[in-house]
Amino acid sequence: MSHKPGFRLGVYVFKDAEIVDFAAPYGVFSVARRLDPSLDAFLIAESLRPVQTQAGFTVLPNYAFADHPAMDAFLIPGGLGTRQETYNANLHRYIQELPEATLLTSVCTGSWIYGQMGLLDGLPATNRKEPDRIEASNMGRVPIDRLAEIAPAAKISRARIVDAGRIITGGGIASGMEMGFYLLERAGYDEAFVREVARIMEYAKAYELYRPDRQGG
Repeated sequence: MSHKPGFRLGVYVFKDAEIVDFAAPYGVFSVARRLDPSLDAFLIAESLRPVQTQAGFTVLPNYAFADHPAMDAFLIPGGLGTRQETYNANLHRYIQELPEATLLTSVCTGSWIYGQMGLLDGLPATNRKEPDRIEASNMGRVPIDRLAEIAPAAKISRARIVDAGRIITGGGIASGMEMGFYLLERAGYDEAFVREVARIMEYAKAYELYRPDRQGG
């Protein structure tokens, strides 16, 4: 399969989004652009105001929802902010209005949003499997177990990357790296191209280790 020229990844940012969740796939595309400048990645938010993600890391989005930027894939990261974003009607509406050809992807707890919308019903999906201290206590819930509660009709998977067709979910904070590589594959780039991106990033050994940890596709 030949790759799609100008594949564009839109990454959603919101208050208290996990930094690695959105920066890792964005970073993969940034390095891949050295080999094919037609690739693009950008940040989307509800409005064109600075967004404070976790640990006070503030970013300026490239587009607001109202701009309706063209994209081939839309990515929702996880983070503490997903507790509110799961019920964000504006976000739900934006996702519902995206063209059917747009891939819907997530990293970590970002899949909660798709689950809340009913988009994971009957489909395999994953989420973070390693809890933090609060999530592991009687006051919290392991994120993948919480996904099972939010989307009881989904088929919960423990794979690092789960491809259910239009919807692709990643299983943990650092799985954004694998999501970035996998989206290059979904864009039609061959294995040699993706491996070269991983080599440049000095991620080749980890890439080979995690690559088999997939379901679907």
